[in-house]
Parts: sequence; C-alpha cells; structure tokens
Amino acid sequence: MARTVRDHRLDNRTQRLRLTPRAEPYWTLLSEGAHLGYYRGKQVAKWVARYRPPGRAGGYDKTTLGETDDYMDADGERFLDFRLAQAAAREWCDDKARGGRRAGPYTIGAALDDYLAAFTKKSLESTRNRIEAIIRPALGSIDANDLTAKRIRDWHLERARSPARLRTAAAAEKQNLRPLDSREAERKRKVTANRDLTVLKAALNLAYANEKIRSADAWRKVKPFPDVERAKLRYLSDDEARRLVNAADPDFRRLVQASLLTGGRYGELCATTVADFDARAGTLNFADPKGAPRRVYLEDECLRLMETLTAGKAGDAPIFVRADGEPWRASHQNRRMADACARAKIAPVATFHDIRRTFGARLALRGVPMAVIAQAMGHADERITARHYAHLSPNYVAETVRANAGGLDIVERSNVENIGKGRT
Repeated sequence: MARTVRDHRLDNRTQRLRLTPRAEPYWTLLSEGAHLGYYRGKQVAKWVARYRPPGRAGGYDKTTLGETDDYMDADGERFLDFRLAQAAAREWCDDKARGGRRAGPYTIGAALDDYLAAFTKKSLESTRNRIEAIIRPALGSIDANDLTAKRIRDWHLERARSPARLRTAAAAEKQNLRPLDSREAERKRKVTANRDLTVLKAALNLAYANEKIRSADAWRKVKPFPDVERAKLRYLSDDEARRLVNAADPDFRRLVQASLLTGGRYGELCATTVADFDARAGTLNFADPKGAPRRVYLEDECLRLMETLTAGKAGDAPIFVRADGEPWRASHQNRRMADACARAKIAPVATFHDIRRTFGARLALRGVPMAVIAQAMGHADERITARHYAHLSPNYVAETVRANAGGLDIVERSNVENIGKGRT
C-alpha cells in the first residue's frame, strides 16, 4: 500500500481554508508524474489530479475527483478528505500509467473517461465541461455496478433545485446566482438537469454496450422531467429590425445587417474571411461551428453589403472587425445588443440569436417550405426548423378558421387603425 503523503497546507480543512482562492490548484506530489491538487475558488473547493508519464513532454492529463470536506464531512463518494482524495488520485494515476487497463471497481468516473475518449460529436467541449463541473464531482467515485435509480433520481432532482451560476467578476467575493423565483426559472433548471441526465445516460449506455456494467436497469428507470422543453419563438418585426440596425454602433451594425440577411450565427459571421465570399456566385461560406461548412445564398442587398466590406482586403482578412481593427470575440455582442435595443426601444431586450431567428421567421411567414429554411439556416434536422417556425407558415387550418369564424360584429370599432396610419 502506498504511503500517505503529508502536506501541511492540505492535511486538514483548517489549513486549507486559509489558502487564497486562485485559478491554479495547490498541487502536492504523490509520485513521479502524479499529483493531487486542491482547487479553491470563491464559492467551491474540489480535489483534482493530474498525471504525466515520466519522460513524456507536454501537458498533464487532468481529472476532478470530488468535492472537499471543507464544510461537509467526508462520505467517501461525493465529499473526500485528504486521505481519501489521495487514494482516489493514486487509483486514477495508476490507471493512466497502465494505459487505461483498470484494476478494481469500474466507477462512473471511468465510464465518463471512456465516453469522452470515444466522443465524436460536435459538442465535445461543452460535454466535457458538463462532465467535469457537474457529473463527475457528484457521481464519479461510485462503482457503476452499485449505482441505483434512487441515487440518480436524487442527483437529478438536486440539479433541478440548484440555482444557476451566473458570470461573476474574478474579484467578486460572492458567486452570482440566478434565483429560482418563478415558474419559468424552475422550468429552465429542469431543462438543464435533463441535459445533464442525458450525458450521464449516454456514458453509462456506452459502458453497458461494452460489457463493463452488468445491468442498465438503474438509469433506464430514471425519466427526465416532462414537458419542460420549449422552442424559443422570439423574433423581430420588420420595423424592429430596421430600428435595431439604425440604433447599433457602426461597426456592430454590419454584423446585425449580415445576420438579418443571411441567418448567420454570431460565431459564424465573426469567423468569415474575404475568401469565404464569392461575388460571382453570390454566396458566402460559413465554417459552421455546430456542424459541416455550409453555403448561404445572398440576395441583392446582402451582396452589396459584402462587396463593400471586402473591397480591397486580402483573402485571409476577416470580413467583420471592430472599430479598433480587432476581431470580434466571444460575448462581445451582448453589451452591444443591449445598448442598441435600449436606443431602439425594443423590449424585452433581443439577443443576437434572435436576429438569426428573425431571418428564419421572415422566410416562414412568406410560405417558404421548412426543408428550404432548414438548409438555409444550417439545421441538421428539419424537425428543429419545424419546432421553431412551422407555426408561422401559412396553413390550411389557420386560413380556414380566419375565413369562417368571424361575422358576429361584436367588437366596437376604434380609431387605432387610423392612428397607426397617421390619421386622427
């Protein structure tokens, strides 16, 4: 049995609570290439491990082992003390040293590792983040063959009842949380809990298919919260779209115009270069971050915009840049959208993705087939398109009801119509 390492900083909770919160864990050496780490943030503390084979250049493989016993007594599963964390770190590092040939129980953490190793879908990074931040700390140390439906249900319910964490400044003393103060907030948390459950089930299904877990009964008995998914139906009217364009900052206005005319996502537009624009064919190529590259077809107004933005630029130059010449980065659009909506008197505040939805909505309102809208917007499945836009398309039921349900003449006429036309 390996000898327990002593570290005066990490041995007990009293010493650990004196450590300054920071992004990099406090590491202690277990053996050559193997380390146990104590991560202390503003609101959470976790045990982590890292391993690098002796002699190998490059970075470490890392994993989250579980939560610390800083405020809760160790239970050997979710909460670990220093000794238990060492044992878990040694087991994980030994597994890495053997190249994945595990000894002992096959844990949920091992199933998650195998799932990530075999993952080929487009959402690898978000799936990894969900696993490391949510699933592994709570369930990772449990023997997968001892997992029960009750344990999964309790975890699933706890996820739904926990408030969402919001972006918080690094120097803030307290983590910002979104309060569960409405039915809509509760619904959204259930949606998030369902997504967490989907990832957990996918990892366990793979392990079961590979004959590493004896039975699939535990997780198959756990059902997601029903009737909580809702399609986002927010889109701008033509008048709101024009006001938004006029109110946007000049450099941001180009992004707004392009999204309204192409249905492009913020990330797609920011990634486009001059070489992606083909003036002769009237097309723009998007390196779609959510799937295969796609080609969008430009009508005359957007074609003029692209010709103006690309004139005289090198092929590898970005089409859209900020006023200072720097590229647009993640989340740069949020404050610009809020400011433009305020100036344009658009409420509630629209997001940049609502601009993309506006493109799809305008096509649907004009009777464009769902299959065409799906291709124009880069949807992988036409069902996604129908869920968001089918209600906007002209259809026999709506037209028949509107043509035949009226005629009672029970509502008094007002001057609202004349006011709208500028008459009194």
